[in-house]
Amino acid sequence: MKYSFKLKEPNSKNETLILFSCFFKNEQKKFIFSTGEKINPINWDKENKTPFTSGKNKSKFAESIKMQMNRYSNLMLETESLYKRINEEFTSKTLKKVFDEEFKVTPKGKNIFFEAYDEFTSYKTKGKDWSPSTVKRYENIKNILKNFESKKSYKLTFSTIDETFHREFTCYCMDDLGHINNTYARNLGLFKSFMFWAKDMKYTYNDAFVKFKKVDRVITNQIALTIEDLNKLMKHEFKSNRLEKVRDVFVFACVTGMRFGELSLISRSNVTDNFIILKEEKETTKEAREIPLTALSRYILLKYDYQLPLIANQKQNDYIKEVFEELEYTNKVQKVTTKGKENIKVDMIFKDRISTHTARRTFITMMKRQGKSDKLIASITGHNDMKTLNQYYQVSEPEKKEAMDEVFNVEIPLLKAK
Repeated sequence: MKYSFKLKEPNSKNETLILFSCFFKNEQKKFIFSTGEKINPINWDKENKTPFTSGKNKSKFAESIKMQMNRYSNLMLETESLYKRINEEFTSKTLKKVFDEEFKVTPKGKNIFFEAYDEFTSYKTKGKDWSPSTVKRYENIKNILKNFESKKSYKLTFSTIDETFHREFTCYCMDDLGHINNTYARNLGLFKSFMFWAKDMKYTYNDAFVKFKKVDRVITNQIALTIEDLNKLMKHEFKSNRLEKVRDVFVFACVTGMRFGELSLISRSNVTDNFIILKEEKETTKEAREIPLTALSRYILLKYDYQLPLIANQKQNDYIKEVFEELEYTNKVQKVTTKGKENIKVDMIFKDRISTHTARRTFITMMKRQGKSDKLIASITGHNDMKTLNQYYQVSEPEKKEAMDEVFNVEIPLLKAK
């Protein structure tokens, strides 16, 4: 069966719909179906009935439009071939049903981009694919996209997700929102996950997003404590019971490598003489991991009868800074972050660099400094990706000097008197 494409309003000066057309001889009926794609007639090759793909009249969306048109023609040919093989009549009604199901026909003029995004998040949430923190991240991405659309007057539809969007969105995130490389790279990765889902679900056939490159992720210099710091923390007698509890929870995380959110999973029932048996809520398919107890972690658990005195993460972050302020960690340290190709250096007080995540970084760094293997450390922390694990490892200045002194331990001749 022959088919072709034509414009709904070929003489229009504005964009017009591209229609798929074929003729069913047995029914003596012409079949017309809107592809949903639009093009300005000046960008349309009337002779070949396709968008110009070169020259001054080429549309910047030519490749995407042509790819979508091919989807319609290929599906029609596949369906016709199938019905011939099974020896059944191929009708216009059949083709319309196939097209409706495959291309998810929506009401005229309706933009389904954010509706699809909501369906995506609902699908993943109901399927228990995401942890609560991942749900929040995707909610945040939606808000960023909504604000981008509003503030930059860039209408978001599946067909406008192209290289222009990529450049504009990158500038918005990094310049307007002040995102550093790592934040932007993570968010773009989440956005692309949505787009892959939308493509799989046939909301779009536009795959320009596949080529979107993230800015290079960088390892931001972070704080990791030493054994001397932990001794100082434990020896200090706090006047405030509140700060003592915050200290104990922080140190417990330092010597177990547990995430702050995992600490609430500890109870008498999952603690043995030597281990905490931890089954992560967000990783239902992963085996429970065994976290060895040390004398210090066991002491803290017994102190609080296996129920650590936990508070909200943000409160813990605020109060742990008070802990380090009382211990007079007021020296300045430099924080270096990267935005694009620019390194941004900011001097900060040591205590202000401390957060709940410092504890996990401290655990990994101290284990690495003692020469423990990545595989052993990951079995305790629950990391699957060794690259991610190693981003936690912070090499200290004294450690670098000590290493070089050990390696280059060369006898130095006495200086001759002049």
